[in-house]
Amino acid sequence: MEIRWGDLAVIVVYFLGITMAGLWFARRNKSTEDYFLGGRNFPGWAIGLSMVGTSISSVSFLGYPADAYKTTFLRLLPAMTLPLGVLIASIVFLPFFRRGKITSAYEYLEGRFGPGARVYGALIFITQQLVRIGMILWLLSVLIYTLTGLSVEMSIIIAGVFVSFYTIVGGFEAVIWTDVVQTIVLFAGGVFALVFICMNLDGGIMEIFKVGMEHNKFSLAEGLVNPDTGVMTVKENKWNLTLYEKTAMMLLIYGLFNWLMEYSSNQNIIQRYCASKSAKEARKAMWVCVAASIPIWTFFMFLGTALFVYYQANPDPEAYAMLVGQNAAGESVKAEGILPFFSLKVLPMGIAGLVMAAAMAAAMSSLDSSLNAISTVFVVDIYRRHLVKEKDDTHYLKVAKIVAIICAFIMLGVAMIWAKYDGETLQDTNTIIASITMGGLFGLFFLGFITKWGDDRAVFGGVIATVSFSLLMVCKQMGYLGLSDDSFPAIDQYYTGIVGNVIMFLVGFFLGGLFPKKKDRDLTNLTVWTQDKVPLD
Repeated sequence: MEIRWGDLAVIVVYFLGITMAGLWFARRNKSTEDYFLGGRNFPGWAIGLSMVGTSISSVSFLGYPADAYKTTFLRLLPAMTLPLGVLIASIVFLPFFRRGKITSAYEYLEGRFGPGARVYGALIFITQQLVRIGMILWLLSVLIYTLTGLSVEMSIIIAGVFVSFYTIVGGFEAVIWTDVVQTIVLFAGGVFALVFICMNLDGGIMEIFKVGMEHNKFSLAEGLVNPDTGVMTVKENKWNLTLYEKTAMMLLIYGLFNWLMEYSSNQNIIQRYCASKSAKEARKAMWVCVAASIPIWTFFMFLGTALFVYYQANPDPEAYAMLVGQNAAGESVKAEGILPFFSLKVLPMGIAGLVMAAAMAAAMSSLDSSLNAISTVFVVDIYRRHLVKEKDDTHYLKVAKIVAIICAFIMLGVAMIWAKYDGETLQDTNTIIASITMGGLFGLFFLGFITKWGDDRAVFGGVIATVSFSLLMVCKQMGYLGLSDDSFPAIDQYYTGIVGNVIMFLVGFFLGGLFPKKKDRDLTNLTVWTQDKVPLD
């Protein structure tokens, strides 16, 4: 399907605007402090909207509609625990990162446990983010492929080079302000798509609710589509506690663990704590993110259901292929293409371009944040701390940009791998991978925050136990161990991260009490029990 000139014009204008923003902010990057934190002078509302853009990404913009189009609302449940996670984080976690002029989340781990814990935290974060941005870049390339007809590989290269350019050139300040713009654009694009669907259904928005309920699309239970008939079967909705299947209660617990990890140990978030003008502005940013994120996530799930209802009323072979996962020739077709397909085929010229620009904005707001955060963590926690210690700031600024360039190439390679992936839905796969690669970081940070036990020896034991468990689960899932489910039942991979964090905490806590305490350890402001009375800035 060829892109129309009006749609192309909208996208080109958007791309040029983002590029000019990167070049504008490049002039202000005179030090690593500017490049990593933008001078630590951002208002809470801007940081909050930036958090929204970073957390939504194209996994949400394309993944949530795809999930709701193909299945149910089940995977929206983890998002509902965000307010509780942020409440805990704003009270318990934030003070540890606002006291002292830190740049990286993992500086805390060295002060609390030792340099080994800091390096472990940094490496886990870098690994997580490289996998994540590769996935997001692949989704962005799907859009470019749909728009232009270029190969997926060429689309990945074009998208990756563009995002890398303005991020590497503009630094953190460019990331924040372009994220604000991109958040507004992505929401506007989704709204236009939904309004058009409602205008072209006989019953308007009420038709979406009516047909959606008839097909159990709003269910909070797992739905499976029969590839032969297109009919979705919904499993019984369960609220029990179990590690072996997806239940509503367990997904809520998974979500809480995920948000506690995000707001305690994810550099993308901690970097924004540190870049805010004050602790008050940082807290404001957290609640701005909550107030915007949950409605937006729910909206995009609803948009997926609206697309399902639209194509029930207006059948299309290509849309049906995305629903069942394969076309008439038996080739695999991913549901993530449904929103781009609808936009280009149905929406008026110009509006389709805005929706495509919004989807690109969703991707870019995550890619730029992660590239900058990876560069920050590598330089601050590994390169300057352990490899090259006695250079001037100009040297580290150059290294930060070189690291970002290297990460951009790795991102391209990971995206190429994702392009070959064949799975249920990307939202589902993203949840599983995030769970497996948590590495027990939240358990480690939580051990540091709420106890006075443990040092580098305890952390080493916790890391060995957590990594061994995660590898065991991966091998079991892939069939490498030769163990039957009766003798060794596999924990649902959604919950692997939860169990891994619990293992990290319990092993670290046990070994921390077992080993003799080191006499030279100063825990001032490193635990909830040893904080001083000085108010936050």
